[in-house]
Amino acid sequence: MIDEIRNIVTKLDMKPHPEGGFYKETYRSDGVIPKDVLEDKFSGARNYCTGIYFLLTSENFSAFHRIQQDEMWHFYGGSSLYVHVIDANGLYTRHAVGMNLYEGEKPQLVVPAGCWFASSVKEKNHYSFVGCTVSPGFDFEDFELAERNKLIQEFPAHKETITKYTRA
Repeated sequence: MIDEIRNIVTKLDMKPHPEGGFYKETYRSDGVIPKDVLEDKFSGARNYCTGIYFLLTSENFSAFHRIQQDEMWHFYGGSSLYVHVIDANGLYTRHAVGMNLYEGEKPQLVVPAGCWFASSVKEKNHYSFVGCTVSPGFDFEDFELAERNKLIQEFPAHKETITKYTRA
């Protein structure tokens, strides 16, 4: 399994992601949406759309974070992936992104803008290989990594899940 993970990361020139795992930007549209037509929550112009490869291992997790845009997840291979979402109303949902359709998994998932979300690999000693598409295009200025105590204070009912999928 380690060789397979190393092969994917190397062949696709993936780099460590700040939230955990590895990523490679694969698409950034040439077209740009000017700031004056975007909502005020955006600090500047944004590309129409961006896409990445994302690989996560079962020894790691993608920590709770949120962005200002909708993010669509696409399953490519390996183990199914759990995406843990807490919406603005405090509703927690664990989604399974994968190809086990008869077990309720789906090969795509949209995480709505502004929701806190984290992800973890479903199977032990495995990896999940997925893609993410963001529109308007992703910019690290739109990325907010959760602070454990603040998120627990906001959503105390989900303390166990928040603690498990935050680093500080």
